[in-house]
Amino acid sequence: MTSSGTVPAPAAKHLFYYSPGTCSLAPHIVLEEIGEPYEMTLISASGPREGEMTSTPAWKAINPKGRVPALLGVPGRIGGAVNLLTEVPAILTYLARTNPVANLLPSDAVAEARCIEWMSWLSSNVHSMAFAQMWRAQRFTTDEEGLAAVRGRGRENVSECFAYIEKLLADGRGWAIPEGYTIVDAYLLVFYYWGRCRIRLDMGKLCPAWTRLSERVAERPAARLAMKIEGITIFEAE
Repeated sequence: MTSSGTVPAPAAKHLFYYSPGTCSLAPHIVLEEIGEPYEMTLISASGPREGEMTSTPAWKAINPKGRVPALLGVPGRIGGAVNLLTEVPAILTYLARTNPVANLLPSDAVAEARCIEWMSWLSSNVHSMAFAQMWRAQRFTTDEEGLAAVRGRGRENVSECFAYIEKLLADGRGWAIPEGYTIVDAYLLVFYYWGRCRIRLDMGKLCPAWTRLSERVAERPAARLAMKIEGITIFEAE
């Protein structure tokens, strides 16, 4: 990043900062759904306490929040590098809105609001609270003896959130928004992956409706390519 706060412009329209298997999988899928050229830069979010690369001064100079994903090439600035957009719901909404031909966000205001409702809750309650309590317990307490309790409560919160998602999806709808496939479905796949492959829940038994939806999303060419690039397998080939 230069002294003026800018990052050299990528050859493609967007430069996507990602970490495999994190919430950045959702916009990665959407970028593939859109089908326009983009560039990628790995910013590893792995690590026992905080991300190995997301906590570095170099990354925080670009994104002071110290998180992924981030998307370069979006006019404007709210801290960090010029033309950098952060936060999964914002990135997903921007990509869908600026690529209407991909049909990833309903044109109807009510259905669009439902998409935002879904994504806001997934980002806040499911990710930033429940999973963060499990995986980043030190963000919630400085008491080393209290970390286990935070992690335990996080697992309880994950179970409660997953039960709620299953209840919503079990009403017969084909997609998260009954009108059709949207950016929400790509975002839901992240949490399904975490449940099935990261914390080893029996998702087929616990969340059959969500499993059916996730299988459909994972079979989409865009999702298959994004997961291949990131080295992710959710459903073993039969």
